[in-house]
Amino acid sequence: MSAPADSLQTGRRVEEVLGRLADTGDRDVCAAAEELVRVLMDFYGCGLARITSRLDAAALAPLLDDELVSSLLALHDLHPEDVRTRIARALDTLGEPVELLGFEEASGTVRLRATAGGGCGCGSTGDAVRQAAEAALASFAPEVTTVELEPAGAPPQPLLQIGTRPQAPVRVP
Repeated sequence: MSAPADSLQTGRRVEEVLGRLADTGDRDVCAAAEELVRVLMDFYGCGLARITSRLDAAALAPLLDDELVSSLLALHDLHPEDVRTRIARALDTLGEPVELLGFEEASGTVRLRATAGGGCGCGSTGDAVRQAAEAALASFAPEVTTVELEPAGAPPQPLLQIGTRPQAPVRVP
């Protein structure tokens, strides 16, 4: 292998190749290609299941930090951590601090908020953070299909209390 595998790029590449085959209009070729992908996925999944079944938790733990291994385990439903734990693991790899606001399993949507100090608020930094989050989540939690990033909120301002000026005591002669 010449370069480390990237799960997001690999998934896009598979979709691209299957798309090119679909563009030929030959349904038999498309069906055969999709079956080939399924057969290979099942084969590698069975191999990973056999490997992980022979590892204890202590031996498997360091592998969970590896993006490629983690994505393969999640892809084959072999990852020992639940999806929320894997989402947190992915967010911990980001250079920018973000707050997890929620995860909707039905839609695969993660809602994040950039925390204070996470950029200038102009949006360009937000796009970079969202893209980094998407890449990390693709590796650690492929169940996530959409990342929504809310901008960092402005720090709360203290209320300025405006009252009436105390009046000078009235002197009666």
